[in-house]
Amino acid sequence: MPVKRVLIVDDSPTERYFLTDLLRKQGYDVLSAESGEQGIAVAKAEKPDLILMDVVMPGLNGFQATRQLSRAPETQGIPVIMCTSKGLETDRVWGLRQGAVDYIVKPVVLDELMTKIRALG
Repeated sequence: MPVKRVLIVDDSPTERYFLTDLLRKQGYDVLSAESGEQGIAVAKAEKPDLILMDVVMPGLNGFQATRQLSRAPETQGIPVIMCTSKGLETDRVWGLRQGAVDYIVKPVVLDELMTKIRALG
């Protein structure tokens, strides 16, 4: 199934704006959430085709939110790409173990992101 709707979960307004602008210019419908908790709620209500998840957020962090999304019956089919400044290999492995399908280190490079999104659909 091709990706059409993308949910961006990031506590940084600047990062949400940057990714939203980038994806809209590529023709995607973009939703956003500013916390892990809000991201889970939006994912359950809106059923996006893909979630771009930051890791470092107050409250529920991206690892915890991804784990919840990947285990909940209503959201477990939605792929999650971790999109974070945490660039250590142990962080990448941990993100994938929580249920993410891929892992991108910020700053996001458009070509890398688009390649990963196209690979899903």
